[in-house]
Amino acid sequence: MRQGFTRKPKPDSATPAKNYITPGGLARLKAEHHFLLTRERPAITEVVTWAASNGDRSENADYQYGKRRLRQIDSRLRFLMKRIEAAVLIDPAAPRPRQAAERVFFGATVHYADAQNQEHVVSIVGIDEVDLARNHISWVSPLGRALMKAAEGDEVTLRAPGGATQLTVLEIRYERIEVKPFEPPPGAESTPPPQHPSSSAPT
Repeated sequence: MRQGFTRKPKPDSATPAKNYITPGGLARLKAEHHFLLTRERPAITEVVTWAASNGDRSENADYQYGKRRLRQIDSRLRFLMKRIEAAVLIDPAAPRPRQAAERVFFGATVHYADAQNQEHVVSIVGIDEVDLARNHISWVSPLGRALMKAAEGDEVTLRAPGGATQLTVLEIRYERIEVKPFEPPPGAESTPPPQHPSSSAPT
């Protein structure tokens, strides 16, 4: 009986150097980067430029908010680019040797039973693709590590903050994993700034 890793990944500094990711996950990162770079950032820049033309910047709420949002966008763009550059693309649906197909590796969809004989199905994905609503778990999560390299019929030990529990691997399959595509959050793209008076307007 094997034991799963219990150590929690630390933020940032402990992020794996290689960013294992599925095609859908990589497409989502690229879509967000493209949206921020070509749509939201230019829109916010336009608002900042307009607000700066209205006088005292120190008490200009539109200007202060816009500058703060630009810093947030730039930080997110740098993060996304690092994740994209470090990406190691793995297609779960791609053919693989029989020996590899019979064990749990990145991209596997695993059907397992817990100690109470309750059955569960999870797909093992990259840390940028975690979606618990879709049962997509990270390969560096306690559950992902516990299942890693197991074969059908194997029993593994999951050690989590709530205690240790035994899992039985029932089925392993490799198939396309549907990742939720990127969707701009409501209000993310700034609306055009108010029309300021023309130069011919009376003063």
